[in-house]
Amino acid sequence: MLSMGGEQVEQAVASCVAALRPAVDRDWEAVRARGLEWDCRRTAEHIAGCLLAYAGQLAGRARDAYVPFEITLGGTDDGLDRADNAGLLHVIETTGALLAATVRTTPREVRAFHPYPFRSAGREGFAAMGVAETLLHTYDVTRGLGLPYEPPAELCEGVLAGIFPHVRPGPAAWPTLLWATGRGELPGRAPVTEWHWSNTLVLPADRLTLQGISPASARDLSLGGDGGFDWAGGGPYQGTRDAAGMLMKAYEAGTHRPEWGVFALVRREDGRAVGGLGFHGSPDEDGRAEIGYDLVEAARGQGYATEAVRALAEWALARDGVRALFATVDRANTPSQRVLGRAGFRKAGGDEEQLAYERS
Repeated sequence: MLSMGGEQVEQAVASCVAALRPAVDRDWEAVRARGLEWDCRRTAEHIAGCLLAYAGQLAGRARDAYVPFEITLGGTDDGLDRADNAGLLHVIETTGALLAATVRTTPREVRAFHPYPFRSAGREGFAAMGVAETLLHTYDVTRGLGLPYEPPAELCEGVLAGIFPHVRPGPAAWPTLLWATGRGELPGRAPVTEWHWSNTLVLPADRLTLQGISPASARDLSLGGDGGFDWAGGGPYQGTRDAAGMLMKAYEAGTHRPEWGVFALVRREDGRAVGGLGFHGSPDEDGRAEIGYDLVEAARGQGYATEAVRALAEWALARDGVRALFATVDRANTPSQRVLGRAGFRKAGGDEEQLAYERS
């Protein structure tokens, strides 16, 4: 399962150009792209526009809106010869190269504006969105022109795991991505008429950011990798790996909800991850959700856990339908008990081995 980066953007663009180049001598404006109101020419121009826009968002560090610019191909109004289809493919290659370079040179912690669903995305999110736009609209154009097209399976798998974490994986990634975006059918699943992708949620705290972990990162963590994070103190702690494994099981079962998943605790001062924090699942029918957390040993005793738990609790309790959060702690783990107390949790029972804490 690939994490999305510059290399994946380049691969997606290469698959697009290879699929469309055999038809450069045809009239793309005379044929509608399959499933769209646009013709094939306009759809191909849209691919280039998306790639450029995503590069601009990241490079410009856009915070609250799209950077107000768009791509215009040469035409009679500006005194240039109108770009033919071969020229349009060159533009797609160029804008893809711009996005790939921007992704490679943007620090991991940078977030830029994208409206859905949490109003920001990081470099992996913009790479995944660029790949998705390229693959899906190449499909639309090739279907309109009657050309064969099937992108590399690993790209489709990476897109699904990166920005479709709420979609249960299917037996094959490309048909699943087409189904998830209303472009195909999957046996046993209802047709999709409305869809969206989901960038990871990032929550601010004082000295930390709580960065949502995608299924792609979770799988790497569960298998002993770093999940794409720079961990302090030789981390992560085993609890974070176990939580990542639980996230993967939920993803594979189709029950994962990104905002109720697992977060890496990343220090603002150096961009290093110092722990993990998250939910054991979505809130139950009574509006209650369980949390768990850990820190690498080198980061303990500095208030990071309290800061993170408080930030997550305040965010969660502000959601509609959430009434309470709870956590269980070993009776012998007094440091963790103090964390919960400082974060506004109160004792709510227990047994011989564990104490229960709750905040509402």
